[in-house]
Amino acid sequence: MALLRTERDGPVTTLTIDRAETMNPLGIPGDGEEFAAACDTINRDLETRCVILTGAGKAFSAGGDVKAMRDRTGTFGGTPPAISDGYRDNIHRILRALYGLRVPVIAAVNGPAIGLGCDVACLADIRIAGEKAKFGVTFLKLGIIPGDGGAWILPRAIGMSRAAEMFFTGDVIDAATARDWGLVSRVVPQDDLLAQANVLACRIAALPPHALRQTKMLLRQGHDMSYDGALELAANTQAMMHHTADHAEGVAALIEKREPRFTGD
Repeated sequence: MALLRTERDGPVTTLTIDRAETMNPLGIPGDGEEFAAACDTINRDLETRCVILTGAGKAFSAGGDVKAMRDRTGTFGGTPPAISDGYRDNIHRILRALYGLRVPVIAAVNGPAIGLGCDVACLADIRIAGEKAKFGVTFLKLGIIPGDGGAWILPRAIGMSRAAEMFFTGDVIDAATARDWGLVSRVVPQDDLLAQANVLACRIAALPPHALRQTKMLLRQGHDMSYDGALELAANTQAMMHHTADHAEGVAALIEKREPRFTGD
């Protein structure tokens, strides 16, 4: 059974983690391949300008398959070297695929986002929570560590102190606390979550697509480079943007006091 349900509406593609009957666990063999294929398709489709990532049913994702951990099957079975390979070839592939998306990603967190599920949500550029959303990185309560790279992901979302508190206590926080900590941008009524995510996605998708992708690239690269390096990258990227038809259209629309019509040229 497929993990992801993909729906495209104009320039917005929605990816839904679709194992609702079991709270949308991740890390089952084949999940990494499916995420990689879906994200590769999106990257190649220049008509897609924004992605919404959400979960089916009552959960965003409850994280790794705990029953498989108990039974030591699938990704969590075999010798320590085999388990390491399972993380690299499957779980890490999910995260690398999401991190490698070139268009903006909005996580519409509709329920619990726990462990791997929380870290997947944190790889989105923007996170919006429904009122029933919850967030936790409960690895230590299972006697394991954040093997999905969460120790790199979460501090970049909420800072080292908050991330350490979540990791070291294993506490699960509610949507309002997540908003206060900067883990999500806003909390919206549960029934209005996808509609509001779609409104935001459409606003984003209306902007010039090449400049949009390049701006996401600059935000990502800016995490790990010097200010001088960021300035040099910005100058070289900007030079290309000045030669696009969308730049000319944006300037003309501003001068003429009308809405711009960006075409991706």
